[in-house]
Amino acid sequence: MNPAPTTADGGADVLVVGGGIGGLSSAFALAREGLRVRVLERAQEFGEVGAGIQVAPNCTRILADYGLLDEAKGLGVLPENMVMRDALDGRELTRLDLRDLERRYGSPYMVIHRSDLHGIFLRACRRAGVELLTDRTVVEYEQTADGARVLLEDGGTEEASVVLAADGLHSVARRQLVGDAVVSSDYVAYRAAVPIGEVRTHGVAEQDVTVHVGPRCHFVQYALRGGEMFNQVAVFESPKARAGKKDWGTPDELDAAFVGTCDTVRKGIPLMWRDRWWQMLDRDPVDTWIHGRVALLGDAAHPPLQYMAQGAIMAIEDGWVLARHVARRLGGAGGLDWDAVLAAYQAVRVEHCRRVLNTARAWGELWHLDGTKRRQRNVFLRARDTYDYGFTDWVYGPTALEPDEEPEMFTAVPLASVRLPEAEGEETAV
Repeated sequence: MNPAPTTADGGADVLVVGGGIGGLSSAFALAREGLRVRVLERAQEFGEVGAGIQVAPNCTRILADYGLLDEAKGLGVLPENMVMRDALDGRELTRLDLRDLERRYGSPYMVIHRSDLHGIFLRACRRAGVELLTDRTVVEYEQTADGARVLLEDGGTEEASVVLAADGLHSVARRQLVGDAVVSSDYVAYRAAVPIGEVRTHGVAEQDVTVHVGPRCHFVQYALRGGEMFNQVAVFESPKARAGKKDWGTPDELDAAFVGTCDTVRKGIPLMWRDRWWQMLDRDPVDTWIHGRVALLGDAAHPPLQYMAQGAIMAIEDGWVLARHVARRLGGAGGLDWDAVLAAYQAVRVEHCRRVLNTARAWGELWHLDGTKRRQRNVFLRARDTYDYGFTDWVYGPTALEPDEEPEMFTAVPLASVRLPEAEGEETAV
């Protein structure tokens, strides 16, 4: 651990606005480097809502570096396979062998309850001496002579050398500094985490992550908490949203969206939580995350659609990258050059996250195809080799610290190149 640089007022070196997974993981990463970090959370207490979260090797690698992977594995599940099926007929389309995936990337693929992962970082922050403050609602950001300041709803202020805005999709900082709008996909997600006994007669695969992809809908399933719970996510396009109605994604639409699906999916729908749902929103990528000494991070910088399961992971990567650049520049005679740190962070993270955002949108379109395009997709996926990692190397490999370390993207294959079989049920090579 490096000695912390000093600030004139003896306060925090870094203010983190937002106490979610991105904010806490970044606070912990910076505190490990000896910085004094203060987190401002608007809620009355720290916590997370939702159910399961998938944690790919590019994130479990960071958890291992933090010394937190064993704790996470004790709370989560290491599934055996990721399997994609057609939501209408239930037939397998393709799979990833997650044990082989771990061998390839050196870190496991894990699923965990979102609140458990959040709790891991909350406890880590407390052990690292991060100052954790609740009931602090930030309403505005300002630059100072040697840092940045936030204005609070109660009239108070907080300042530090750097302010990290990790305040989510509806970020105050994003609204003030960028001014763009969220983008609606017209899709909505319902979630549920139930005792495993409630689904064992549904034909579920307890050892796998399974995603059923169907026309304008998909359904995700996997076990949580050592296999004692089962997580389900139902996602569908809302006719009300397409019609421009404000009240969209309601439970009646949920039931209608999955009427034609296979038995395993239909049996899961009645178990979904019906008192809450999540409209699937993102934002267009932006090139500038750094505004003076205010830096956007996590969903404030790059909120994705959920199809790649990389939203929280990108936020955790952001904090890890930022802390590594801090570590490289600590100890110099002139003190920590925050402008250089922030420039290095932006230089490498913007392009990677742009790729994830754009690929997530494309995958959403691919998953939800109907008609001839659905059949072409299915033929293509069934022809894929289980051990072909051409579509995952760019995202599951080591997190880049410099732009030239970012791996090449995969080459997209146009569906128009896929030749359909002459008879239903046959498969034809691409």
